[in-house]
Amino acid sequence: MRDEEEKFEDLLNLQEFDEEALKQEGDELLTLKFITSENARFSRTDGGFVALDFEGKTYRRIGVYLTFPLTNPEEYISIREADEKAREIGVIAKLKELDKDQADMIREQIRLRYFTPVITKVTDVKDEYGYAYWNVITTFGACRFTTGMGGDSVVSLSDARILITDIDGNRYEIADFNALSPAEKKKLDIFI
Repeated sequence: MRDEEEKFEDLLNLQEFDEEALKQEGDELLTLKFITSENARFSRTDGGFVALDFEGKTYRRIGVYLTFPLTNPEEYISIREADEKAREIGVIAKLKELDKDQADMIREQIRLRYFTPVITKVTDVKDEYGYAYWNVITTFGACRFTTGMGGDSVVSLSDARILITDIDGNRYEIADFNALSPAEKKKLDIFI
């Protein structure tokens, strides 16, 4: 009987420890930490990733996420751990306030994560069986991709700006719909 009481006490002590750790973790998640030139240093890894030294801790690889990717890509940039949880480490309030080499590393990571070719010419769009098959010319050359016909595959961001997301999650942009030829606009009638 005594052994069971000791095991129960050990379990209670373990629960108290876990509750405290959980509370501390929750408090850390709710605290917004700003990353600046004074308290952080980004560096390149041998594998081509970006590491971060921040508040006495080294993160061997980080993820860069835009809080406002379409309207304000240079401010409030979330820096996160590069694992499946992607816990936030801190936020860069304004990218221009970092040293130039540090800001350039972050901009490069943003370009990689948010790669969005701009469509300069719509060659063809075919609608078959609930999918649209696109042939376009982008700022990176000729491209073919497929979108679903319903939902949010084609979204108007303004009167002239359009964002297109293919079935694999890749994004394409038409910067100025009004600059397209009448024939190209007609091909997009099913979406607009």
